[in-house]
Amino acid sequence: MAYLARSISKTTIRTDMDPINSFIKGYDKLNHLEDQAALAASSSSSSSLNRRKPLVFTISFFLLFTLIIGAVVGALVHFSYTQSPESPTLSSSSSYADSIKTICNVTQYPVSCFSALSTLNASPKFDPELILKASLKISLAHLSNLSSLPKTLILRAKDPSPEAAALRDCESLLEDASAQVNNTMSAMEAGEEMLTDSKVEDMRTWMSSAITDLETCLDGLEEMNSGVVDEVKNAMQPSKEFTSNSLAILANIKVLLQNFNLSMH
Repeated sequence: MAYLARSISKTTIRTDMDPINSFIKGYDKLNHLEDQAALAASSSSSSSLNRRKPLVFTISFFLLFTLIIGAVVGALVHFSYTQSPESPTLSSSSSYADSIKTICNVTQYPVSCFSALSTLNASPKFDPELILKASLKISLAHLSNLSSLPKTLILRAKDPSPEAAALRDCESLLEDASAQVNNTMSAMEAGEEMLTDSKVEDMRTWMSSAITDLETCLDGLEEMNSGVVDEVKNAMQPSKEFTSNSLAILANIKVLLQNFNLSMH
């Protein structure tokens, strides 16, 4: 009986220990699987990190390059705005065009002013007095071309007639207008004498007389109900515009020179 009791006891103990042993074995397997998973994750993370290194380097390089470019541009902009405002120089065609616009903005016909003067060769240093001289030359050239028109129209008109008489007056008036503009140009080119307020006033008087001559010519033709009024008016328009523009530039020459840090010379 004692033997049987011991056998039953051993059997019972083994039976009781089986679940525990199974649990321990299962736990060991679980630990083994977890170690394998951790190793795989570490390997995957390392591989992913290795793949990301070139991408991170590329992005970092791009950001650094952008910062360098921004710093250079900022320095250039700061330098351009902190330079001392000396008299303007013509470093580009755009700056010359802007300077011409400044001049032409004081005229009654800025479009024709800019169209004619913007095609001139730019000098190293912008000078409104040189622009005024150029404008006067253009005005005189148009008046010279216009002066032959009355003679042509007189040949077409019935002579003697009021229309022919008005055209003869126009011929004389156009000659006087050319003389007035020529006087103004001569005053600017008279030796090394600088412009003065009194000289500018004389020049303005001459240019005003030239414009009056043109208007008087048209008034005479209109009074005679001439059939060539429109033809003369159209032909005279460029001369009128450039003479008017020259007078406007002359009238504002002192202020324009000051705008470019210059004085009358």
